[in-house]
Amino acid sequence: MAAYPAGGSENILLLTDSYKVTHHQQYPPNTTVVCSYFECRGGKFPTTVFFGLQYILKRFLIGAVVTKEKIEEAKALYEEHFGRDVFNEDGWNYILTQHKGYLPLRIKAVPEGSVIPTKNVLFTVENTDPKCYWLTNYFETLLVQVWYPLTVATNSRYQKEIIARYLDETADNLLGLPFKLHDFGFRGSTSVESAGIGGAAHLVNFMGTDTIAGISTAKAFYSCPMAGFSIPAAEHSTITTWGQKGEVHAFRNMLTKFPTGLVAVVSDSYDIWNACSTVWGKELKDLVEERGKNGGTLVVRPDSGDPPEVVVKVLEILGAKFGSTTNTKGYKMLPPYLRVIQGDGISYETLEAILENMKNNKWSSDNLVFGSGGALLQRLDRDTQKCAFKCSFAVVNGKEISVFKDPITDPGKKSKRGQLSLEIHDGRYVTMEEGKGDPKKDILVTVFENGKLLKDYTFDEVRHRAELDIVKQSMLQ
Repeated sequence: MAAYPAGGSENILLLTDSYKVTHHQQYPPNTTVVCSYFECRGGKFPTTVFFGLQYILKRFLIGAVVTKEKIEEAKALYEEHFGRDVFNEDGWNYILTQHKGYLPLRIKAVPEGSVIPTKNVLFTVENTDPKCYWLTNYFETLLVQVWYPLTVATNSRYQKEIIARYLDETADNLLGLPFKLHDFGFRGSTSVESAGIGGAAHLVNFMGTDTIAGISTAKAFYSCPMAGFSIPAAEHSTITTWGQKGEVHAFRNMLTKFPTGLVAVVSDSYDIWNACSTVWGKELKDLVEERGKNGGTLVVRPDSGDPPEVVVKVLEILGAKFGSTTNTKGYKMLPPYLRVIQGDGISYETLEAILENMKNNKWSSDNLVFGSGGALLQRLDRDTQKCAFKCSFAVVNGKEISVFKDPITDPGKKSKRGQLSLEIHDGRYVTMEEGKGDPKKDILVTVFENGKLLKDYTFDEVRHRAELDIVKQSMLQ
């Protein structure tokens, strides 16, 4: 896609922190191998959904990404930036001449979509040419940005767990789960590219989105023709331009212009209670019901107030006007042509209170869909899962060295030692250190080597690995 150029289009020599430009002079003499690893050292959630490395590799690192022009550009920029010549021109020219611009690196990673407990290795990076030992950590800056998609995917999955638990308790089945958390985060993202990365990460777990950049990213980098879906929906401007007295006409217009399928209508522009009881429940009731005969569903959207209280009150009003039934779990359901979406104030921290209040008032969670924006794609950072990239192994003067840090002031920053692998022992993931692992049991897969992508995951594969156990079990029943 033009919006997401593949590797080779940008000057990767400039995609690093300034101080790394000087690091080739700082390693011990006769260093030939530097191996580093990435992990989540802890954080908000006890497990992490690994996702997004393939995007970085395809976007920036595959192919002949080093050229004479890029070396010259970097040399001039860094000389002006530092006020002196500290750039490793010889090293980059060596990569250009000896490797034809392909990066002599090997990256091994857990399969994308894997759900891994924190404090385990997620990927390793090492140089494949002894003269390019300095290259491994040069790309720490770029590779660590995988923190963003994996954190969004993790945050999204933990919200999916909450919703699935309440569906299991109060709904007949889990069939609606993939569409229960809709991505409203495009406008709140820091850039189109971040919306694409974060939007795709959310789609690992769900299939509802208004972030078109997310489906574009999934298509371009994970071979997914269409990762997410949406429906016609009103915003306040398309309702309030009719005026307060014209709200009923605005609502009628939505039902008639979209006579079939799902349609969402924001209903709190003035008085959400009146909108539900009088406008929807009286003036337009026949039209709502008639539309239902053609398979249409009206989704009423409150967008203000205290979500746990507002959602239940909206359900009670709509239930009183349109009737309700009781499902097999003993919880109330609105008619199939009527549902509610709560898109204000939704986050991992608020979901449970809303669903619990619905449960306490005997409403099935299947009546409700959530929408989330800033909290889904932006209310997180690298420390949410404590993501870190550290050197663990080196070869100096032909001698293998286990490299580590162990700050006396912060034991939580103690790093792993030696050559690492990830194995499963008695059903638990275990990071094997200092080369003590069994290569036959190592879960880490070589995904990139010497400028070439060796493993190309599809979005379907990623989704399958990340799926909740409760969903996998329901599929077998």
